[in-house]
Amino acid sequence: MSPRRRRRPLTRRRAVGLAVVLLAGVVLVAFPRLLDGGAGGGSGDGPGGGAVPTSVPTETAEAVVERVVDGDTVVVRVQGERERIRLIGVDTPETVKPDAPVDCFGPEASDETTGLLPGGSTVWLESDASQGDADRYDRLLRYVWAPDGTMLNEHLIADGFGREDTYDDPYRYRDRFVAAEAEAERADLGLWGACR
Repeated sequence: MSPRRRRRPLTRRRAVGLAVVLLAGVVLVAFPRLLDGGAGGGSGDGPGGGAVPTSVPTETAEAVVERVVDGDTVVVRVQGERERIRLIGVDTPETVKPDAPVDCFGPEASDETTGLLPGGSTVWLESDASQGDADRYDRLLRYVWAPDGTMLNEHLIADGFGREDTYDDPYRYRDRFVAAEAEAERADLGLWGACR
């Protein structure tokens, strides 16, 4: 028979040490989850408090969506400043152009952008030096990466919510967008099937 182990009495010093260890364990488990809204992982150090999806390029600016204007224009806050963003390389049907009717598939394109970029969500903005910083309406020209890591510009073209649009000079993702448009048109997706 093995000898019985004698329990040491719980002294005040041991109780405090045990409490500190337990509290540290709770903080290590709970604190990261508080930072990123309850999801696992992530840095939690940006305005949206979530991790940057792995598909998002490193050279981006984090922003928070205020509202969607239409399919290819959104209003965001970047470092506390309100900015209007015009998506590079895509043109969606008009819904808010003054003195112009709503274009075929315009409401659907606006709804798609609104669904992917709900107000308050974190997005990542990627610039392209070949396109300049802003358009003639003072909207910043950017690729917008959605919270799920999808590039909104390309998604709208690939699913038929907009057309590829090369304004003056070719842009970084032009070949991808042209290929996505050809596939969407071939499959009669979105506006390609609805607006002929």
